Amino acid sequence: MRIIGGKAKGCKLYTLEGKDTRPTLDRVRESLFNILQLKIQDSIFLDLFSGSGACGIEAISRGAKKAILCDKSKQAIEIIKKNIEKTHTKEQIQLYQMTFKNVLETKIKEKLDIILIDPPYETNFAYESIKIILDQELIHEDSVIIIETDQEKKVKEQISKLRVEIIDERKYGRVHLIFLSQKRKG
Repeated sequence: MRIIGGKAKGCKLYTLEGKDTRPTLDRVRESLFNILQLKIQDSIFLDLFSGSGACGIEAISRGAKKAILCDKSKQAIEIIKKNIEKTHTKEQIQLYQMTFKNVLETKIKEKLDIILIDPPYETNFAYESIKIILDQELIHEDSVIIIETDQEKKVKEQISKLRVEIIDERKYGRVHLIFLSQKRKG
């Protein structure tokens, strides 16, 4: 796994061993950031369920002002720290070893521009995350939320109950990226 674009382009990253995490494939990450390229510059990027930290570090490499990375796994946090050091992105990254709920409810004090939600697939964490994000008013009208999942029908059904709308969808093999924005009030 490597950084695909920007100032850290080509830098190889450390990854987690085992089956507990599922890194976003380079080709999916490249497509994701190509879609987001006009929104990345000077953005505040949240990478929930960060794993190796590749997506948050990619955002910084491509010009994000700040990335907030969160994972509850101690092993993931250790790998992320090594990757932050290797890519010289420490000044622009806030890293939290805690649950996504704790980060969303207690640590984020500003509006987020881009949120990547890539939870373990067999959970309801995507829905739960978005619900908290909306309840805590962590986004503005131009914010984008991206869910990475292999259970697209289930996720779409769950989020249909929330004040978000699907603005784009992409499929890469088993992986679906669902792009959301907040529905306007009124």
